[in-house]
Amino acid sequence: MSEILSLIVAKYNFWLYIILMMIGLYAMIAKNNLMKKLVGMNIFQTAIILFYVSIGYKYGATIPIIRGDEGGHGVHDMVIHAADYINPLPHVLMLTAIVVSVATFGVAMALCVRIYQRYQTLEEDELRMRLSDKSHR
Repeated sequence: MSEILSLIVAKYNFWLYIILMMIGLYAMIAKNNLMKKLVGMNIFQTAIILFYVSIGYKYGATIPIIRGDEGGHGVHDMVIHAADYINPLPHVLMLTAIVVSVATFGVAMALCVRIYQRYQTLEEDELRMRLSDKSHR
């Protein structure tokens, strides 16, 4: 029992991401309101972004900036160990994902506004009912 508890405590950040993803997934699947589904999608995306940012982190590592003027030695004289540096690629990719997430959220909110203006509701069941009534006429 204590081994399981120590595993949970040691990897608490991954458990947090899993909980956030499940909250987002629940909101997307179980809720009928389009805005609630949209917020659930945003929570899900945020959990994935946090997960990838945590993957790029290394304990005790430094940022990957190399100066060639330290100690009178050039860059070509230095020995560089990649294990001493944080991998910047996941952080850069997640920066792009954040921009896409914000753009997706904005467009989806604009669509929700237009849907509400036309149908006076954001409830999925009512929208389905109204749209099926119009298609049968």
